[in-house]
Amino acid sequence: MTPAIVLLEKQQVPHQILSYHHDPKAPAYGLEAADALALPYAQVFKTLLAKLDTGKLVVALVPVDKHLDLKRLAKAAGGKKAEMAVPAEAEKATGYVVGGISPLGQKKRLALFLDDSASGFDMIHVSAGKRGLEVSLNPSDLIQLTGGQLAALAK
Repeated sequence: MTPAIVLLEKQQVPHQILSYHHDPKAPAYGLEAADALALPYAQVFKTLLAKLDTGKLVVALVPVDKHLDLKRLAKAAGGKKAEMAVPAEAEKATGYVVGGISPLGQKKRLALFLDDSASGFDMIHVSAGKRGLEVSLNPSDLIQLTGGQLAALAK
């Protein structure tokens, strides 16, 4: 059981765990998850880490078929600029490996920003903390558990 699932169960948050066979040759983890589980791309969110010009790491979640707008993320997070975090730094801060980084149960509690498109769904799907494992939950539960906020991040 991953720290993300432990957190959801401990907090008694309604969720569903979905698993699929992860192909190490898959070019994009989020798209692989959506395709393998036959889920709409708009409801599957990839977890990305970025570094602000202040040096602070932040978490951003955007639909798997979209790109993160780093300028919008920086503005939402109170910075001027942002760049994608180096994979090793993301793994160290979260305790998860790239391709399996969950927004839940991370080693360090980082500021989290969820693309506002999530608010249009009753359920969204995010990594459960391991490649080949997703969790479905209500976006408001995700916001509440992480102390996150909605922001227009996708392009």
